Amino acid sequence: MKRYSAFAVAREALRYHTGWERAWRSPEPKRRYDVIIVGAGGHGLATAYFLGKNFGITNVAVLEKGWLGGGNTGRNTTIIRSNYLQDPSAAIYEKARSLYETMSQDLNYNVMFSPRGVIMLAQTEHEVRGYKRTAHANALQGVQTEWIEPARVKELVPIINLEGPRYPVLGGLWQERGGTARHDAVAWGYARACSAMGMDIIQKCEVTGVRSENGRVVGVDTTKGAIDCDKLGMVVAGNCSHLSEMAGFRLPVESVALQALVSEPIKPCMDVVVMANTVHGYMSQSDKGEMVIGGGTDGFNNYTQRGSFHHIEETVRALNETFPMVSRLKMLRQWGGIVDVTGDRSPLISKTPVDNIFVNAGWGTGGFKAIPGSGWAMAELMATGHSPLAEEFSMMRFKEGKFIDESVAAGVAH
Repeated sequence: MKRYSAFAVAREALRYHTGWERAWRSPEPKRRYDVIIVGAGGHGLATAYFLGKNFGITNVAVLEKGWLGGGNTGRNTTIIRSNYLQDPSAAIYEKARSLYETMSQDLNYNVMFSPRGVIMLAQTEHEVRGYKRTAHANALQGVQTEWIEPARVKELVPIINLEGPRYPVLGGLWQERGGTARHDAVAWGYARACSAMGMDIIQKCEVTGVRSENGRVVGVDTTKGAIDCDKLGMVVAGNCSHLSEMAGFRLPVESVALQALVSEPIKPCMDVVVMANTVHGYMSQSDKGEMVIGGGTDGFNNYTQRGSFHHIEETVRALNETFPMVSRLKMLRQWGGIVDVTGDRSPLISKTPVDNIFVNAGWGTGGFKAIPGSGWAMAELMATGHSPLAEEFSMMRFKEGKFIDESVAAGVAH
């Protein structure tokens, strides 16, 4: 793999950019691999990357039924934060946030990580108490957050309206080292690094069956033929239920659509991320000037990847009160992603009833921010059978009643 650098750009400019190589290979699948990862999104590629980097396991295939990064990795609003209340959540999200800070250097690929800061607005007295509690918990967890008063919120976000008619801004939970990154660049960077280690990334290769013998996985059937493996990782987000059924077990998840939109580009007006959980809207401004806007999940199970006007109207109506200037913007585009949601709104990083099948799912609406931490934990679990980061996220917690209830604790699952 040729290293990207300023010198490489200058060298290629002199020869009319004819020397660039493909970022990753597109091979035909081999008959057998040590590990197969199903899902070439951020989580799947990060798992493969850390299998190679941390454990030297490189006889790995990453199978993707569509195109690389074409699922939720390329369909989110790119928010990165770790200010969760529950200790297991804070640990894995803070691990992810810290890995994001050095990701561009580690992968030799610019993922455009921008630690611009994230504010979670408190617009009810209940939220004030909740976020102050979270700030105290974060201090004990080693996660840097702080409670800020309305005047400080206005200083950070001049376009905000503090005196909303229904929900005035009473303060906020501020994480200065939170921010955003370029979503598809994260997938591309991991894919390039995996390919350089000799791993095979196979697109347009749908898994149609999972084969096991005596309770142990032996391989998968795909649209490109049968492929054998010693270990199988299921990392397919909203389609995890279908894949687990092929293997003969069920997952405690449901799939719903999460929608977002961007406005026409405008001059820079907001350089932080703002989440208004009471009205369920959140917003940031992209490098191109677009206002990136998201809301809550649809109220019913579905597998659509399109937006719907009634949901967009609901999200924008709520944000108009807090950011009046939004009312004059035109919508540029909208989209949806299929998110997998567990009952306690926390993920699954777990062994399964079939030996040597592992599942990474249930990230709900907060998957992008967790990508590097999730990949680190999943790789450790697959390679060694145990991961301290993943221990609390086992499927068994639903049988044992050991829930990690972020839906209540965090106020929002994003």
